Amino acid sequence: MDIEFDPVKDAANVAKHGVSMALAERICWPDVLCMPDSRCDYGELREIGFAVIDERLYVVVFVQRGEMMRIISLRKANRREVKLYDEAI
Repeated sequence: MDIEFDPVKDAANVAKHGVSMALAERICWPDVLCMPDSRCDYGELREIGFAVIDERLYVVVFVQRGEMMRIISLRKANRREVKLYDEAI
């Protein structure tokens, strides 16, 4: 699966979360646990996913456009999110 992201947004993501969206290249997309992001009307289906990269859980917000994943945000999951993920799988 190919990914894309806004380089300016990526710089902001690194500053805020310490994680580059380029790390999403290493996500095994079929294994991502996803749910719709219904916090706002974004005009397209935005999803929140839980993905394991190098034995660490990450939260990725993305939009799927055909075979392309547009990354909106990527960060390490917090303890509450890790617990929710563990309970879900």
